[in-house]
Amino acid sequence: MSNQPVTPSAESDNHIHAWAAPAAGQPLESFAFDAGPLADDDIEVSIDYCGVCHSDLSMINNDWGITAYPFVPGHEVVGKITRIGEHAKNKGLKIGQVVGVGWNRGSCMHCHPCVSGDQHLCHEVQPTIIGRHGGFADRIRSHWAWAIPLPDGVDIASAGPLFCGGITVFNPLLQYDVRPTQRVGVVGIGGLGHMAIRFMKAWGCEVTAFTSSNAKRDEALSLGAHRVVASNDSKALAEIANQLDFILVTANASLDWDAYVSTLAPKGRLHFVGAIPEPVPVHIFAFIGKQAELSASPTGAPARLAEMLAFCARHDIKPQVEHFPLSKINDAIKHLHAGKARYRVVLDMHA
Repeated sequence: MSNQPVTPSAESDNHIHAWAAPAAGQPLESFAFDAGPLADDDIEVSIDYCGVCHSDLSMINNDWGITAYPFVPGHEVVGKITRIGEHAKNKGLKIGQVVGVGWNRGSCMHCHPCVSGDQHLCHEVQPTIIGRHGGFADRIRSHWAWAIPLPDGVDIASAGPLFCGGITVFNPLLQYDVRPTQRVGVVGIGGLGHMAIRFMKAWGCEVTAFTSSNAKRDEALSLGAHRVVASNDSKALAEIANQLDFILVTANASLDWDAYVSTLAPKGRLHFVGAIPEPVPVHIFAFIGKQAELSASPTGAPARLAEMLAFCARHDIKPQVEHFPLSKINDAIKHLHAGKARYRVVLDMHA
C-alpha cells in the first residue's frame, strides 16, 4: 500500500456499506449510501473494530427524540487510514496508520472553545452518530484532528470503547486536577465504571467502588478498587462520611444523592458522567457547609484523547470487552440491551 495520500478517483470510492436500523427499535439491516467526495479536511478510515455503546441503543430506539432513519450506529471506531483529504495532508497522519474515532468526528476549529483546546464543547461540534452515519460500516470519515493515532502498547481489538466511555471517565481526572493522594469513589460498576476504577487505581488514588449488586463486589476489587460499599446500605454510607475528595457517578439511575454528598470531604466534588434520566435533587446546605461542588461533563477533546491513550499504554489499561462477529451484530445489540455485557461489547468488522 502506498504511503502517499490519495484523492477520490471514482464514484465507487464514496460508496459505503453499513448496517442501519430502518425504524425505532428495529433490527439492523444491510444499508449502503454515497458519502460524496472526501472533504479537504477529512480522512477516511477502513474500520476493523467498533464498540457497541448504550448511546447507540438510545439512538436506535430514538430515546432522545433526535434519531433520523435509516440510522447507522457506531461511535467507538478503530481502523486504518485509507484516504487523506487535500488539506489534511502533512498533519502527522499517514495511509495505513491505526486511529480511533469516538463520539465526535469534527468541530469548527475556529471558535473560542476550539482554539482553547476544548473542541468537544464547540457549538458546531459534529457527533459521529447524530445527523450522520456512524461506524457500523466498512468505512467512516472524520476531520483529521478527531482521528486519534493509537500508540504502541494499546490493543487495537479492545481500544474502541476508550474513545467514548474511556475518555468520558478519564477527562474529569484532568479537568478537576484529581491528585494521587486523594480518596475517590466510583458509583456504578459497568461499562463506564469499570474503566474509571482502572484509571483511578493507576492514577494512584484510594478507590471506593459503590454498587447495589453484591455479585459485583469481587469484580470491583479485581478491577482495582480498594474497598466496595453497598450503595443501598445507609449504614455503610454513614461509616465513610466526610472521607471522599471526588466521586464520579457513572450510573444512569436515580439514587439517594444526599447520602453520597454526606461522604464527601471538605471541598469534595460530586461529578456526573452518567445520563441520569430524572432531576437530581440535593440540599444545597450540604454543599455550602463543606464548600463542596457538583459538576458534570461529556467526553473530551482530541488532546485529552491522546493523553488517555498514552496513559493506557504506560499502565497497560484496557477495557474489559466481549467480541461479536459482524454477522452477529443484532445479537450483540440484544446482549447489551439485556444488561449482560461484561463490560463493553466490540464488533469484529471482518469476522
